Amino acid sequence: MSEYFRNIGSSVATILTGMGITLRHFFNAVKRKGDAGIDDAGYFGQVDGLVTLQYPKEAVPTPEIARYRLYNNIDDCIGCGQCVRACPIECIAMETIKVTKDDLDLCGKTSNGQQKRFWVPVFDIDVAKCMTCGICASVCPTECLYHTTVSDFSEFNRDYMIYHFGNLTSLEAEAKRRKLADEKKAADAAKAAAKQTAAGNGSDEK
Repeated sequence: MSEYFRNIGSSVATILTGMGITLRHFFNAVKRKGDAGIDDAGYFGQVDGLVTLQYPKEAVPTPEIARYRLYNNIDDCIGCGQCVRACPIECIAMETIKVTKDDLDLCGKTSNGQQKRFWVPVFDIDVAKCMTCGICASVCPTECLYHTTVSDFSEFNRDYMIYHFGNLTSLEAEAKRRKLADEKKAADAAKAAAKQTAAGNGSDEK
């Protein structure tokens, strides 16, 4: 019987405690909470008060180390494909075209001086699928792929959630493919001619 009344007392005390917290916040709502961001040391020490923000004019600042929308600095991308292979949900799509010898200067180098050897006509990120795990950014050898602090990128059309970072248009990509095919064809012809010449010289020696 005593346990029964203890349970009732505990329930009443719990309800009163919860109501007390609610009432305290209710009466403190006439005051405005401070403007410290969530990455500020004093964020949780601010006065209890109204916390509603007048969005989008006001927004809680995101911390610098946050992982939100992915971005690819295509000028530093070497087309290695490590990010594509590492992504656990396959939200990155990439297509590469090998750079011909006479296009190396045109293709350029990365910011750290590494020669780029692939055109990247397609580098698409479906941010609607991205779970911001950061694996792709961690394996990127040139650190051109990284998460930004942009946390608000909602869209009404899902197609707008696919971000395109390619460095060639479709017409330019087709021209580069033809040029690479012509270079390969010329190289194969030169190799065949050299082989034939070597075979002819061998026959003459006999």
